[in-house]
Amino acid sequence: MKAIQTNQAPQAIGPYSQAVEAGGFLYVSGQIPINPENGEIATGIVNQTEQVMKNIKAILSEAGLSFSNVVKFTIYTTSMEDFPTINDTYAKFLEEPYPARATVEVSKLPKDVLVEIDAVAFK
Repeated sequence: MKAIQTNQAPQAIGPYSQAVEAGGFLYVSGQIPINPENGEIATGIVNQTEQVMKNIKAILSEAGLSFSNVVKFTIYTTSMEDFPTINDTYAKFLEEPYPARATVEVSKLPKDVLVEIDAVAFK
């Protein structure tokens, strides 16, 4: 098992790694829309989704991977009403064949953000 860490994505806000490589897979911890350059949280669902995807991209890149290596995403949102916007924004970062995905509405996310996404990638 190997921890992956980059300054191009927000630092962990608890006892976890940004990502862990194990058994040919990379498990990316849930990312929230914190800008790693200034620590600020993006505003609005479009900007938050874009920032989350940029954070995931930076972690994948640190591990020598890209979105094309992702086999599964899980999206957590505080409102399924935002789902169409999240979906459209998220799709701009991906190419076919698209990875598997689950989307779950939750009552609250860290720092009161609107969206969090985690990923599993195959090396």
